[in-house]
Parts: sequence; C-alpha cells; structure tokens
Amino acid sequence: MSDALTLPAETREQAGKGASRALRREGRVPAVIYGGKEEPTPIHVEAKELARQLGTGHFMNSIVMIEVGGKSVRVLPKDVAFHPVSDRAIHADFLRLSKDAKIEVEIPVVFVNQEESPGLKKGGVLNVVRHDLELVCESDKIPDQIEIDVTGLEVGDSIHISTVSLPEGSVSAITDRDFTIATIVAPSALKSQDDETDEDGEEGEAPEAGDVPASAQTADGEEGDKSE
Repeated sequence: MSDALTLPAETREQAGKGASRALRREGRVPAVIYGGKEEPTPIHVEAKELARQLGTGHFMNSIVMIEVGGKSVRVLPKDVAFHPVSDRAIHADFLRLSKDAKIEVEIPVVFVNQEESPGLKKGGVLNVVRHDLELVCESDKIPDQIEIDVTGLEVGDSIHISTVSLPEGSVSAITDRDFTIATIVAPSALKSQDDETDEDGEEGEAPEAGDVPASAQTADGEEGDKSE
C-alpha cells in the first residue's frame, strides 16, 4: 500500500446550497467526514488540491489524512460528485476510519509474466473479465493493486478468484461463487481464417454435369417460347 495522502481542510460554519455555492466560487469544495460512531463533520477543501489528488488515479482507494482544526483525521474517500458540464468536483464524502476497521474497496488487477505464458506466445489473447476486484480489507492494509501471474497458462485456461493469492488482510467481497477474472482465448484472426476456409470449401464445389438451376431452365424455356 502507498503512503497515506494528506489533504488540508477547514471546517464549514454554514450548511445549505447558498453556502456551498459561495465556497465553490472561492475555489473550495464542500465535503463531509462521517462514520466512526461520531457526528458528521462538515468541511471544505481546496478545489485544485482535490483535483490534483484525484488525478493520481488511486485517490479513491487510498487512505487520506485530512488535516482540520489542528488534528489529522484518517479517512477513506467514498464519493466525489462532479458538475455535469464542467466536470469539476462539487462535493466529496469521506469515511472516518478506526485503525482496526475493515472496508470494502475496488482494487485494480495487473497481469504479470505474460511473456511466460505459452498460450499468449502462440498468439492467444488475454481476455480480461474483471479489471478490478471487490475486496474487504483492513483499513491499514489496502493494496495498491493485485498482481496475477499468468506463467504457464495455455489457450483455454481461465483464472478464477480461488486461484489468486490475496495479500494479508484482504479477502474477496464476493463469496457465493468462484468467479472468472480472465481467460486466454484463441485469437480472432485464427477463427476468421477457419471460417474463411470453410466458406471457400463450400463455394469451391463445382456443380456436377447436368445440374442446371431450375431458374436457368425456366428462363431459357421462356426465352425459347418468345423466339418462336
């Protein structure tokens, strides 16, 4: 897991749409910290700093230390609302965490050692069914990503959640089935070639002597009648 991010904030004295609009005009984003058996804490953060951290790509799966009122509050970003036109952040929700808390997060999957897969070497394609895994993790042990080794996999092989070694402190949030994460499939180019071969074989069959389409016979007959 990467080091916790730090996000400076200030408490909000006023709530409501009018107060929120005023904050946004000043380059601030209204937000709230909730959970942890404590009352929600309304705050606001700098819009540019929030946008920068969102741009890292892992903000939503990172522990964030919000510095407010001279204290640091350990949180996990839960939701960020964006303006439908400008795509600017207009509100954020943060879940307050205790050290022993367990939370559900989505962690990206990365496939390693693809050069060691015989199936991929033969031209097979890695068909990724799930790009992220839903995991329940201890709040201080959230992984940045889950690496899956494809060494030795052949065309037709599948990777299921039961075959993945999850890091300590993490378990799958889906427990009612052994779902597929990825498969190695034959390349579409080979399938297309096989289909073309079948079609060529059918089209290449020459008609036997004496086999004349009924439509041709009718047309000839009609033309013969007209010529008389």
